[in-house]
Amino acid sequence: MSMTMLHNADAEETAEQKLWRAVIAGAVEEWVSGPLRTKREAEQFLFQDDQDFRTVCYSAGINPENLRSRLERIRNRKPTDSAAMAA
Repeated sequence: MSMTMLHNADAEETAEQKLWRAVIAGAVEEWVSGPLRTKREAEQFLFQDDQDFRTVCYSAGINPENLRSRLERIRNRKPTDSAAMAA
C-alpha cells in the first residue's frame, strides 16, 4: 500500500475510511468486553495478524504501528492502573 493512502488531516474522511474505522473499533470493543472466544480472536487480529491488520488500518487511514503501540500500552497496564482510572 502506498503512503498516500494514509489519512491526511486536510482531506475529508471517506465513507470507506469510516467503514474500516468501524471494523477496527468493533475489534477493539470485542477485545475489551466480548465473550472469551471473541476476545481471543480480536486479540489475535489486533496483536498478531500483520497482513490483514495493516491492510485494514491503511484502508481506515490509520498508521498500524502507532495503533498497535497504543493498544499494547493498554494491554500492559496493571489492573490497579485501570481501577485508578475508573475511580
